[in-house]
Amino acid sequence: MIYADNAATTELDIDAFEAMKPYLMKQYGNASQAYLFAKPAKKALSEAREIIAACIGARPEEIYFTSGGTESDNWAVKSILFMSKDRQRVVTSQIEHHAILNACNSLEKLGIPVDYLPVDSRGVLQSNILQDRICKDEDTGLVSIMLANNEIGTIEPIKDLCEIAHAKGALFHTDAVQAVGHIPINVKSLGVDMLSASAHKFNGMKGSGFLYVRNGVNIHSFLDGGAQEHEKRAGTENVAAIVAMAVALKKNCDKMLSSSEKLKRIENLFIRTLTNGNVDYIRNGATNHLPGNVNISIHGVDGELLLHRLDLKGICISTGSACDSVNTQVSHVVKAIKVPAAYSKGTIRITFGTNNTEAEAVEIAQSLIQILEK
Repeated sequence: MIYADNAATTELDIDAFEAMKPYLMKQYGNASQAYLFAKPAKKALSEAREIIAACIGARPEEIYFTSGGTESDNWAVKSILFMSKDRQRVVTSQIEHHAILNACNSLEKLGIPVDYLPVDSRGVLQSNILQDRICKDEDTGLVSIMLANNEIGTIEPIKDLCEIAHAKGALFHTDAVQAVGHIPINVKSLGVDMLSASAHKFNGMKGSGFLYVRNGVNIHSFLDGGAQEHEKRAGTENVAAIVAMAVALKKNCDKMLSSSEKLKRIENLFIRTLTNGNVDYIRNGATNHLPGNVNISIHGVDGELLLHRLDLKGICISTGSACDSVNTQVSHVVKAIKVPAAYSKGTIRITFGTNNTEAEAVEIAQSLIQILEK
C-alpha cells in the first residue's frame, strides 16, 4: 500500500507514541488536582506548552490546548460575537477550510456580516483585494485567512495581509492547520493575533490541537465549565495526546529543512514522470506552496473514478479536503481558482510525506498514466 494523502492525516510518530504511553497507564492523574499523583501530568502539560510555543515563536501562556483545528478555528472566528458592536464584520477568503466557512455561515445567521474575498488563479489573496474591502467600511473586527491551503498548498502572504488588517484596527486570525510542522512559522514575525493548529497533521494524535492567542487579545471563553486553559477552555486536558503533539511538532521542526528538500525531490519526480507520460493536466496552486503538495486537474476524466482505480492498486490519494469527501462536486477551491470546466472534474490531490519514497512517486504517476490510457 502506498499512502499519499498526508494532507488528510499523518502517521503517528513513534517517539510521540512512546512519550504519551506513561500518561495513559501509569501517570494518568488529572492535571487540575492538587495531590502529588497529579503533578507529573501537570508538569507534562507545562513542558508541552513550552515546547509548542518555542516551535512557533510564541510564549507558553499564549498557547491554548483544544481538540483540534476545527475547534480552534471556531473559537477564533466566533470570538467576533464578543467584540465591540461596531466592529463585528468578518473578512475571510473563498478558499478557506470548511471549519472557517461554516463557522462564518453560522455567524451570518446571527446577523454578523461576512465578506468572502476572491483569490487569483494560483489561490493567492492579493493584498489590494483585502485593502479595498477593509477600507470600504470601518466595522471589520476580524480577518481570517489561512496560512496554507489544504487542497492546493498555496502559501498566503500572511504578514502583508496582517499589516493591512491591523492598520484598520482589525484582529487577524490564520488557520495554519496545514502549515504547522511543515514550513517555518514565527507568530511574532507574521504579526498574527490568533493561529490554529491540529496535531494529526504533523504526526501527532487525532483529537488534539491548539489555538495561539497573542498576549493582549482578550478572547472569550468558548467552552464553559472548569478553570482549565487559563479559564478560557473548560474540560480535562488530554495529557497523553498533548505530550504526543509537542514531541511530534518539535521533531518535525527540527528536521524541517531536510524534510522539505526530500519532499520537493519527490514531487518534482512525480510531475516529471506524469509529464513524460503525455498526460494532459493543469498543475494547481502557487510556486510558493507546501512541500509535497501536488494538486492537478486532468482533462476529460472524473477525479473520483481515478481515486477508486488507484485505490484498487493500493494507492491512497484524494480529490480534495478529507472533511468534504462526501461531496463529489467540484470543490469550492477549484471553483475559486477558476480551473477550466474540461479539467475541473478531474482534480486530484497527492500529498507526499517524509515516509514516501521516490520509487513510490514514480509508481503513482505510472499507475495514473496506465489508468488514463485505458
